[in-house]
Amino acid sequence: MRFIYSLYYILVFPLFSLMHRVSVKGRENIPEGGVLICANHSSLRDPIVLAFALGFKYHPRFMAKIELMRMPILGFLLKKAGIFGVNRGHSDITAIKTAMKLLKDGEKVVIFPEGTRVESADEASAKTGAIMLASKVGVPILPVYIPRRKKPFRKIDVVIGKPYYIEKIKGGSEAYSVYARELMQKIEELGL
Repeated sequence: MRFIYSLYYILVFPLFSLMHRVSVKGRENIPEGGVLICANHSSLRDPIVLAFALGFKYHPRFMAKIELMRMPILGFLLKKAGIFGVNRGHSDITAIKTAMKLLKDGEKVVIFPEGTRVESADEASAKTGAIMLASKVGVPILPVYIPRRKKPFRKIDVVIGKPYYIEKIKGGSEAYSVYARELMQKIEELGL
């Protein structure tokens, strides 16, 4: 999978760079070992932008909506690169177990906590899945801000924040929601 991901990176990077130059602040904040990378999501380009922001050294394992994974050619290509699907709006136990195993194995897993593309920061609200994973596995969360507005032939300034840990959460969904709101606030503050 690493080979296929690297091949995609090498092939896509020059083409994407013709449209956008990705500028990164905070790449030194990426910790070694397992980490849950959480970024805001406003465009179909965000996974590509984030992959280039993280750099060639890393092989992030993206969690993507299951609909993409079911597309005949695209789904095949995504799976070969190590991307795995999640059935949004449902308790997808398979996706959760996959993410937990990857994190325990020291992988870098990417989740867009909003669960879908959100064009305005005012409309942003995080689902609780990322918080639940970080709490249960005990890995840090790495907040990343990607500008919501991306214009062709303009630089995209991505900011990678400092990793932080979530304590083992006791309580119901409201406790997870508090931490999810805090996560989105940390992400948005990186863009200020």
